[in-house]
Amino acid sequence: MKLDKIDILTEFKHFNIREITDTGGYNRRVLSSDVVLEDDEHQEVKDKAEAEWTDEVKTAWTTFQEEQEALNNPE
Repeated sequence: MKLDKIDILTEFKHFNIREITDTGGYNRRVLSSDVVLEDDEHQEVKDKAEAEWTDEVKTAWTTFQEEQEALNNPE
């Protein structure tokens, strides 16, 4: 697939990725800073991840997830 567009969303720097398929359609996916990028990921995605997914962003995302988990599963 050919990379068409990367939008960066939210304060957690989620990547909204649009790719063009071989048939001319679109494939969309979202990546967050806690994913491990595959070796065959588009280089532009890797470069943006390195620039945007700072330790501060990763920590904020992890903290947010933990807070949401605590709200959804009170003891």
